[in-house]
Amino acid sequence: MKKITIALFCFLIGTTLACGQEASVPKDASASAAQANNPLANMTAVSFQNYYFPKLAEAPDAAFMNTTWVRFAKPISKGKLLLRASMPFSSLGMPNTNGVVNTTSGTGDFNAFLSYNFVSNATTTMGIGPSVTAPTASDDVLGAGKWQGGFAFVAFVAKSPIFQFGGLITWQASFAGDEDRAATSLAAIQPFYFWQLGKGTYLRGAPIWVLDFKKEAYSVPIALGIGKVVKMGSTVFNMYVEPQYSIYVEGVQPVFQVLTGVNVQFMK
Repeated sequence: MKKITIALFCFLIGTTLACGQEASVPKDASASAAQANNPLANMTAVSFQNYYFPKLAEAPDAAFMNTTWVRFAKPISKGKLLLRASMPFSSLGMPNTNGVVNTTSGTGDFNAFLSYNFVSNATTTMGIGPSVTAPTASDDVLGAGKWQGGFAFVAFVAKSPIFQFGGLITWQASFAGDEDRAATSLAAIQPFYFWQLGKGTYLRGAPIWVLDFKKEAYSVPIALGIGKVVKMGSTVFNMYVEPQYSIYVEGVQPVFQVLTGVNVQFMK
């Protein structure tokens, strides 16, 4: 996974330098960049996000985790509703008593939420709606083993062509599933902020603050990364790499992580 992360970073930087020299850069690159990170954009989108966790708090030194999220977003009713479905694929490495790292890989728990966009205009989008998580993990260590339900609230403000910001707040708790597995009550707060540097290049941060109320485990990371938006016809490609460091950790949670991703938006 380290090789994948390095390759994506090199591709991102290479694309940034190349696009900065090409005369064919779209004139509306800034507008595309401003909306490319809008989670409620009125566009069908597919995204691939990878989180690499090389160090976990309150776990053996050799323990690690890697999770790739595959997401699909589809606007409904002319953009008033947005359906987003997410499936994680994870690998968890944990050393045994002999120091040998045993790795478990497979699918995690499938999640979907439906957002009603009660504010939707050129500069501001806000939505709220129900969320459900299904126990689809292929191994007990990769999922909760519970059906979980809750809500998601998301906002995105793009009044400035230079700086955009917003946030995603989710909460869910278990209501059914394996009776032998522990109940869940989880919240996540994700502030995000984007500073446009021009020609589709931007600085970014989108850390997720995890609050596990049942296990009393918490993680509050800060983040700063770089991204590049490239518009090709009616398709917008958004590539990024973002290191994140947790300034407050309690329980088995990531201390440091690297987020890499590619988002693809289809403009009609």
